[in-house]
Amino acid sequence: MATQHSSEQTTPAKKRFSVPHTYAILFIIIILAALASYVLPTGEFERVKDAASGKTIVVNGSYHEVESSPVGFFDIFKAIPDGMQKGSQIIFYIFIVSGVFGIIRQTGAIEAGINKGVRHLEGREKLLIPASMFLFSIGGFTMGMAEESIIFVPIGIALARAMGFDAVTGTAMITMGAASGFMGGMLNPFTVGVAQSLAQLPLFSGLAFRTVVYVFVLGFAIWYVMRYAYRVKADPTKSVIYAIEKQTSTENVAVDIPDLNARHKLVFLVMVCGLAMNVYGVFKYEWFLTELTASFLIMGLVAGIVGGLSINSLFDSFVAGAKAVTFGALIVGFARAITVVLEDGKIIDTMINGLTSAIGHLPDAVNVIAMFLIQAVLNLFISSGSGQAATTMPIMVPISDLLGIQRQIAVLAFQYGDAVTNSIIPTSSALMGYLAVAGIPYEKWVKFIWKMLVGWAVIACVALIVAVIIGVS
Repeated sequence: MATQHSSEQTTPAKKRFSVPHTYAILFIIIILAALASYVLPTGEFERVKDAASGKTIVVNGSYHEVESSPVGFFDIFKAIPDGMQKGSQIIFYIFIVSGVFGIIRQTGAIEAGINKGVRHLEGREKLLIPASMFLFSIGGFTMGMAEESIIFVPIGIALARAMGFDAVTGTAMITMGAASGFMGGMLNPFTVGVAQSLAQLPLFSGLAFRTVVYVFVLGFAIWYVMRYAYRVKADPTKSVIYAIEKQTSTENVAVDIPDLNARHKLVFLVMVCGLAMNVYGVFKYEWFLTELTASFLIMGLVAGIVGGLSINSLFDSFVAGAKAVTFGALIVGFARAITVVLEDGKIIDTMINGLTSAIGHLPDAVNVIAMFLIQAVLNLFISSGSGQAATTMPIMVPISDLLGIQRQIAVLAFQYGDAVTNSIIPTSSALMGYLAVAGIPYEKWVKFIWKMLVGWAVIACVALIVAVIIGVS
C-alpha cells in the first residue's frame, strides 16, 4: 500500500504480498504445462470402457512411450476455448442451477424462512446454537450456501450478545453451520455434483456415507462453538475479541428481511418436492447433469410463479443468479484447459504414471490422506470448488484407478480438502465478507477457529480411512 510523500519526509512504501488472482494462477499453470511438454517424456496408458459401469478405466501396466507432441504458443491459447467446450456441460449446469437459486432467493423465501427460524430461537439459550447451526447446514449441503449466509450474521450476533455471548459466537453459529453442511455436501450440485460427473460416478452416490460423516462434522462444530460460547458467558475476558466487545453496543442490528408468508411456504414446498424429485430421478432413473438441470429449471420456474414474481422479475433474477457465479463457472473452462494442454502434449499419463510409481507401494490409507492434503493446499489458490474439481479430478481419478482405490474416495478427498480450509483461507470471499460484516479481525478469527478446523481435518482423515476399508463406491 503506497504512502503519501512530503518534501520534508519520505516514507518508503511497504510492499505486501498478495495471492495472485485465481485465473492468473491457472493461466500460469497452463503455460507451465505447455513448457513441460518439451521436457517430459511422452507416453500413454491404454483405456477401456467398462461395459457394466460405463466408466472409462485406465489399464494398469499399459503405459508406453509415444511420439513427442510439444504444445506450441498458439496452442496454449486455443486450449482455453477447447477447455470451455469440453467443460460446457458442467459450466452451463452451474450457470442454470445458480440462476434457479437466484429465482428462489428473489422470492424472499430463504431469507424469510431462516429469519423466522433463528428469531424463534430468541430466548431459548440452549437451543440457539445447535438449532441455528443445523438450520444453516441444510443450506450448506443442498445449495452450497456460503456468501448467502452473510446477511444473517448481524442477526446471529444480536441474538448471541443478548444471551451473554459475543460476536464470534453469533458469527460462528451462522457461518460454521453452513460450512458444516458444505463439508457434508450430500446434495451440493456445485462441488460433489461436479466432481462426481468428472469421475463418471452416479450423481449424489455415496449419500449414506456422506450423511454419517456430516453428522460427526456438524456435531463437533456445535460442541466446539457451544463450549466457546459458555466459556465467554462465564468469563467475558475469554472472548478472543474482548477489547472489541467492550466498545461495541449490544443493540440489535436492523436487517431488512421480509416476514414469512403463505407464498414463502409454497416456495419451500416446491423446493422440497424439487429436491426430492432430483434424488428420486438420480437413484431410480440414473439422471445425470442434463436431466438434473432440467429438473432444477422446473423447480425454479414453479417457485418463481408461486412466489409471486412477474415474468420479467423471474427471468431477471435468473440472470442475476447466473451472473453471480460467472467466476466459478468459467473457471471450470480454464481448469479444463490445463487438462487439454497435458493431453495434447501427451504428458498427462506420464505424470500419472510417475505419481503412481512413487506412491504405489504405500498403503491406500496413506495415499487418500495425501490426496486430501493436496486438495486442502490447492484450495488456498483455487478457492472455487467447481474449479478445483475440474483441475484435479482428471489426474486424481486415473491415479485412484491405478492404485485400486474407489473413485468415490477420490471425490471424498477433494470434497473434504476443499471444505475444511474454506473457513480460514484469506482468499475466500465468503470468509472475508462475513468477518467484515461482523467486525472481527482476521487474526482473531484464526485464533478462534483453527482448533475446530484441526478437528474437522481429523474427522475427514478418519472418514477417508474408513471409506478405504469398507470400499465406499
